[in-house]
Amino acid sequence: MEITDVKIRKLFSDGPMKAIASVTFDGQLALHDIKVIHARDKYFIVMPSRKNPDGTYRDIVHPIRAEFRTMMEEAVIGAYRRELEAASDAAHKEAGPSETEETVPGDE
Repeated sequence: MEITDVKIRKLFSDGPMKAIASVTFDGQLALHDIKVIHARDKYFIVMPSRKNPDGTYRDIVHPIRAEFRTMMEEAVIGAYRRELEAASDAAHKEAGPSETEETVPGDE
């Protein structure tokens, strides 16, 4: 099974949850609501889950093999980092030239 697409649906700046992602497999199956978490100085993903009557949570779907989980984590966290970089670049472009940059007459 191949990961054919990863979309970062939403970014968060506060708290340990940093993003919500969707992953498409083989161009045939989409898995939504994968959470990107940053805790204990590392990033990892959390599968979609539901709350049980006793207050615990149970994954709705999850990888069976550790190798596949690693592949998913690398794909989702990589997409998250690219999305952060794109958002940062867009914010810098919107801000315009920095106040420390000087324009030299004739360079305009």
